[in-house]
Amino acid sequence: MRIPHDPVALEEHFKDDDEGPVSNQGYMPYLNRFILDKVTVDFDRQEFHKMCWTLCSRKNLNQSKLMISSDDAFKVWCIFNFLSDDQYPLVIITEEIEYFLRKLTEAMGGSWVEERFEDYKMLLNARQQSLSAWELISLVGSGHFSKGMDKQTLSMGINEVYLELILDVLKQGYMMKKGHKRKNWNERWFVLKPNSMSYYVSEDLAEWKGDILLDEYSAVAPLQDKDGKKCLFLIKSAQKSFEISVSDKKKKQEWIQAIQTCLNRLRDGRPAPHREAQQKRREIRLRRQEEQEELELRMRELQVANEAKQLELEKMRRALEEAAANAAEEEQRRLQTQTELQDRYRTDLEKEILVRQQIEEQVAQKSTELEQYLVRVRELEDMYQRLEEALEDERRARQDEEAVRRLQTRLLEEEATKRAELEQLHLHQQRTISETEAEKQELQKERVAKENALQAAMEQLEHLEKERQGALEQYQTVVKKLETATNNTKSWKHKVAEHEGLLRLIEPGSKGPVLITNWGPAAFSDAELSHREKQWQKEKSEKSQAQ
Repeated sequence: MRIPHDPVALEEHFKDDDEGPVSNQGYMPYLNRFILDKVTVDFDRQEFHKMCWTLCSRKNLNQSKLMISSDDAFKVWCIFNFLSDDQYPLVIITEEIEYFLRKLTEAMGGSWVEERFEDYKMLLNARQQSLSAWELISLVGSGHFSKGMDKQTLSMGINEVYLELILDVLKQGYMMKKGHKRKNWNERWFVLKPNSMSYYVSEDLAEWKGDILLDEYSAVAPLQDKDGKKCLFLIKSAQKSFEISVSDKKKKQEWIQAIQTCLNRLRDGRPAPHREAQQKRREIRLRRQEEQEELELRMRELQVANEAKQLELEKMRRALEEAAANAAEEEQRRLQTQTELQDRYRTDLEKEILVRQQIEEQVAQKSTELEQYLVRVRELEDMYQRLEEALEDERRARQDEEAVRRLQTRLLEEEATKRAELEQLHLHQQRTISETEAEKQELQKERVAKENALQAAMEQLEHLEKERQGALEQYQTVVKKLETATNNTKSWKHKVAEHEGLLRLIEPGSKGPVLITNWGPAAFSDAELSHREKQWQKEKSEKSQAQ
């Protein structure tokens, strides 16, 4: 194979393996990393697979028991190598078996029977959870999952799955291609792969005619019908552009979509769909395996913790037994102590009963005092109410006194006015007497008239004196009421002070000395009387001067 081999790398790869070079770490990782990854561009993997198949098939494969050909068995073997994990010995797990059988059933045009595979999976799990390459070939060659299908259909299905998974064929079929030199249209068998599109003379792939290399800068686009050709589309690659014609619009759309998918994957740097799906399945299995290992690790940790807990419980049990023995001894001591405590408690209880009786008596006494206090509070509230009524009567009496004083003031003013008029009449009478005798008769008449007027004024003055006397009697009555109200107020004040000790009533302000006139108590103060006297002297002098 002209591949450089590195013995040092081989030794380094398997240095931690104590059971041989193809046991734990696996032969396939070494084969992929140090051999197959170093092959040149012209290396034919199919020839390498056929060489390996020739070396191992004669020893392990019994062709007489199979309903498939040796070539189909080789294709199943290649598919097994693709779907198996990179560990030695190679096996295919249940999940990948189901994936391959589904693909094969779809390629044969049949329907997948889930119940049949579930029964087989239960049988497989009871025996083992994986198959070797030869067991997988026997499973497919026995026709267990292809009942009702002939050998040719089974062979075509295996070939289609082989083309997709091993040769990376995404789509294939006949189409018309326009030549670059002669510009003529030729029918070719096209095979689409992730990074190229090859075309052959026929579907047996015997005569290769060329490749259309696809890269991230390539493009595919539909074309208008021309030159009598319909359903045209154009493929632009780095070297050339190719005009392709198909038989109907459905195939045209399918080819354009398939090519565009390849271009999109090339731009994104993604592998073929089946390889990407395989990688995802492997990543999921690895995650599950890691989770399973982590779960097993946790289970082991829990088991160790459980064993430690069991030991701890055993120690606790022994400690509890010792504690029970100690508790029995302690119970005996406790019973003795309890007897002593009961006697002590009985004595304390009797003392407590006596104390409780004393407390109840004190509570009853306090209740009686509280009731008395409440009665006094109610009496005090009643006194407060009566005191308010007395204060209200005193206020009304003072209002009546003020009204009488105003009436007395008015009567005194009228009396002063009448006295001034009498003084004027008297002066006028004296003047008339001193006049001549000639005027004496006339003056006599006037004097009579004046006397009559004076008599009327005297009668009116007497009437005013009577009214003043009535007002004075009324004032004395009001003063008596005021004194009665004041006495009541003082009496209630004294009672409230006896109950409260701190109550102080608001008493009327002190009054000045009462002035007594010849008509009784004065209704004016000294200043007011002095002012009125001066005013009366002034008016009297003015009248004398006028005469």
